[in-house]
Amino acid sequence: MLDFKKLWENGLTFHAFVASCKAEHCGLWQGVYNLARVPAWARESVPQGSLRKLLVIAEAWCGDASNTVPIVAKLAESVPGFDLRIILRDANPDVMNQYLTNGSRSIPIVIALDENFREIGHWGPRPSELQSWVMANRGTMPKTELYPQVRKWYARDRGETTLREVLSAAGFSVAKVA
Repeated sequence: MLDFKKLWENGLTFHAFVASCKAEHCGLWQGVYNLARVPAWARESVPQGSLRKLLVIAEAWCGDASNTVPIVAKLAESVPGFDLRIILRDANPDVMNQYLTNGSRSIPIVIALDENFREIGHWGPRPSELQSWVMANRGTMPKTELYPQVRKWYARDRGETTLREVLSAAGFSVAKVA
C-alpha cells in the first residue's frame, strides 16, 4: 500500500520542480505554463468546497509531461481546494510500478487524492485520443516524424482534453463544450 501522505510531503510544487530542472525541456515547461489558460468550464465543473490533491509522477525530460503538467498546475492554482505536487518517476519505482501503461513506465501520471490522501482516480500518460493515435502509429512511423505530430496535437488542443480527463479522474463530471 502506497503512503500517499508521505509521497505528498516529499513532493515538489510545480514551481520548485521547474526551478530545479536541468533537462533539455526546462524552457518548454515554463513556456507551456505561461501560455496555459484554464477555461471557465473547467473551474465551474468543480463544486465549491471540493478538495483534491493532484500527485504527479514525472521527469523533466519527458515531452508529454512538459505539455500536460504545466496545464494541470494552472488548474490546481485556479481552483480553490486544489493543490499539486510532483514526484520523480526514477526516484520512486515502487510508485511508478503501480501505474504502468501497457507494462511500460510511461509518464506523466496524475493521481487524484482526496483530503485524506485516498486515491480517487488517476490519469496518464497522455490524453486518450492522442494515446490511441500514438499506439497505432509508433510501430510504423519513425520517432522523428511521430513526435512533431504529437507536439502539433498538444498545440491544437491547448490542454482542454487533458483538463477534461484529469477532472474526470478526480471525480468530477465535465460537460462537453462545443
